[in-house]
Amino acid sequence: MENILEKVENYWDKRSEGYSEVNVAELNSYKMDVWKELINRYKPAVIGRKLKVLDIGTGPGFFAITMASCGYDVTAVDYTDAMLHKAKQNAGYYRNQINFMQMDAHHLSFADNSFDLIVTRNLTWNLERPDEAYKEWHRVLAPGGRILNFDANWYLHLYDGEKRQEYFNDRIKSEEAGVNDHYIKTDTKAMEEIAMNLPLSRTMRPQWDAAILINTGFNKVMVEQGIGAVVWDQEEQINYASTPMFMIFAEK
Repeated sequence: MENILEKVENYWDKRSEGYSEVNVAELNSYKMDVWKELINRYKPAVIGRKLKVLDIGTGPGFFAITMASCGYDVTAVDYTDAMLHKAKQNAGYYRNQINFMQMDAHHLSFADNSFDLIVTRNLTWNLERPDEAYKEWHRVLAPGGRILNFDANWYLHLYDGEKRQEYFNDRIKSEEAGVNDHYIKTDTKAMEEIAMNLPLSRTMRPQWDAAILINTGFNKVMVEQGIGAVVWDQEEQINYASTPMFMIFAEK
């Protein structure tokens, strides 16, 4: 029997091609500059050296490439070999400026206090033990280092009837607006079966994250709702109206 981590890995391994196409489109659009401005607004300041950035769950490499384009010292990790392969392909000019490594987000093989900034997007909800992952991320951050975690309550609709109706309304509005429905082209059944066994699918976030991060020992924790209005295009905003993206900022 596969455990949850293996199921998640296998799912994203199969999704790597399509997910990579989405990331490549982002890299070749205005979104790269939007994300760059947003992340740089919250990054910590360092003097006399390059900012050391860790992209956890890099997927096809969007954040890693975006950060490398700023001239930072970037390390990117992912649990899935297929995703790392796509990330290296997508990095192009920046490939040799990014240290790509296969790694479990719960167990990072880095020394304490190694990084100034951790960035991650749409990862935490995938984790089997997100509280343990946050402790590990705290460990590898230098004092004054920061986490910028972008995520959403992607599968809360599996447990919340009101959210379920909102999710179906998104499907109707996507059709009415004549935009691609991102869920129709995805193997939602497979992911929903996995999500049912992941702890954050049934948890109201980012409230949960903020409490855990404070208990983990972060000195400052802030939440910004409605990030999707900044980083998503109109098609995405219609598709994901019921699952607004949030940003969690935490400083060690």
